Amino acid sequence: MASRAKDWLAQAEHDLRHAQNAMRDGDYDWACFAAHQGAEKAVKALLLARGAEGWGHSVLKLLRELESAMPIPAQLFEAGRRLDRHYIPTRYPNGFDWGSPKDYLWSRGCSKGRGGWPSYLRLLRARDL
Repeated sequence: MASRAKDWLAQAEHDLRHAQNAMRDGDYDWACFAAHQGAEKAVKALLLARGAEGWGHSVLKLLRELESAMPIPAQLFEAGRRLDRHYIPTRYPNGFDWGSPKDYLWSRGCSKGRGGWPSYLRLLRARDL
């Protein structure tokens, strides 16, 4: 079966555009979640390109799996930790004692979470998928 790594990369790039658009529109909950999704898919693209298949949604866990196949810059591990914190609370009101995710997320916090995203894409583009 042919590798679907390029498909995963295309979707990762699409998710980044969505994250950027959501940031611009002030929809920080969606921006954070889309950034997480894009990073997750970017790492899964790299895993697929190396014959592995990443399971789960933790960017940090997926990076640790990928580390056995290639060197991973330290800043990507830190970005993965930040992005993973946005996976559930950005979508579900019961992630907080009261209110909804839109009440808790703001541009600065979301920007920090998204900070490593361009690095994921640079890492991917530097590899031959």
